[in-house]
Amino acid sequence: MILLESNNYIIQTTLAEKFIKPSSLDVQFVDFDGVRFHLSTPERKTGLVLSMNIRCWDELVKYGVRDVLSREYGRMVKPAPEPEYNVSLEIDLEQIPPEGEQRDTLIKSLSSLRRNALAAPFEVAFKAQKQLEASGSGQGELMTMHYRDEECIYVQASPDRVTVIFSTIFREETDRIIGKVFLQEFVDARRLPTIQSAPQVLYTTGDPPLEIRHLPGLTVSEDIGYVTFVLFPRHFANPSVAESTISHIQLFRDYLHYHIKCSKAYLHSRMRHRVSEFQKVLNRAKTEVAVVDRKTASGRSMISR
Repeated sequence: MILLESNNYIIQTTLAEKFIKPSSLDVQFVDFDGVRFHLSTPERKTGLVLSMNIRCWDELVKYGVRDVLSREYGRMVKPAPEPEYNVSLEIDLEQIPPEGEQRDTLIKSLSSLRRNALAAPFEVAFKAQKQLEASGSGQGELMTMHYRDEECIYVQASPDRVTVIFSTIFREETDRIIGKVFLQEFVDARRLPTIQSAPQVLYTTGDPPLEIRHLPGLTVSEDIGYVTFVLFPRHFANPSVAESTISHIQLFRDYLHYHIKCSKAYLHSRMRHRVSEFQKVLNRAKTEVAVVDRKTASGRSMISR
């Protein structure tokens, strides 16, 4: 299986180039889940502005996204974002670190703007779990992120766990079948001794999980699947492990649909190959009509019509 990178490749390669040789720039592009970016030099070649628009920004603001971005980017966060965007970072190319590890770290951080913004509710849930564990009772806030038009991520802390629920829509019958097989492998794989420490995975279609069933406006349909991850303290107690957990779990929906498309492409290629082989067999099975050259007594050839 291929793991998707949490940072944006276009931002990473563009910044690596512009850090070496500054020049005028004006590029717009889209990342996973319809997140829009704009890289530009509006005033001078050494003043680079990176802006981002994400659907669930208003919800992220409630869960402390501004604090997370201030912690990660400091004074680079502009007080007023670019029009039509939620957040803008201003990078002074004259003050970047020299070429080496520090510069690579800065490029990786800037290209992870989307990841860091979506990390806010997960960090809130991890802190709430520790508080609930200390008190021994209670339930954390059910945080909702409408990160796509018809799909959501739900995050809730409990005294002994953090529950993350993805709602995902399968547009085609084939996608639903392949997705069910794929997700069943997630459930079965946890039985292997080598990965028993992995998060528990539950998959349902139609009826929403109990944690979110009380929410108004939920659509009950066989085309909608719900994937529930149960994260235990061992998955986020260590800061580096928590960072890795956030990076991987927020890309799960894209990871799932990416591999569904890869599976369909592989099946189609095998079907085309099999049809081609059948055609070769049929061509070899065709009998050749023998042509007999019949001659008259005078030696002329007789052609039958």
